[in-house]
Amino acid sequence: MIDWSHVQQLCLEVGAEDFDEVVELFFEEVEDTLSRLEERNDTASLAADMHFLKGSALSLGFSEMSQLCYAAEKSAENGASDGVNIGAILQVYSASKQEFLADYRVKLAA
Repeated sequence: MIDWSHVQQLCLEVGAEDFDEVVELFFEEVEDTLSRLEERNDTASLAADMHFLKGSALSLGFSEMSQLCYAAEKSAENGASDGVNIGAILQVYSASKQEFLADYRVKLAA
């Protein structure tokens, strides 16, 4: 669910002293976007939001979420936004966030 090697690399690039701020910003922006998803009906907005979520998830090592968002982005781009399972994305995000917050300090200290 989490690509810990990617998280470690990002922490090295950003610096340990700024990493918590990056994590906080990630959660803020992702949760803001996720909260809007159920309200949107237009395919272009959905595709753009999925693209944003895909990249954000990938940047913090949320690999499973990134894959779901990629598939949703492609569906929305092809006009099949009714096939996008927002519930599955929310569920994977929640599980990924829980795992990340429970383990990231230990994983980065290793």
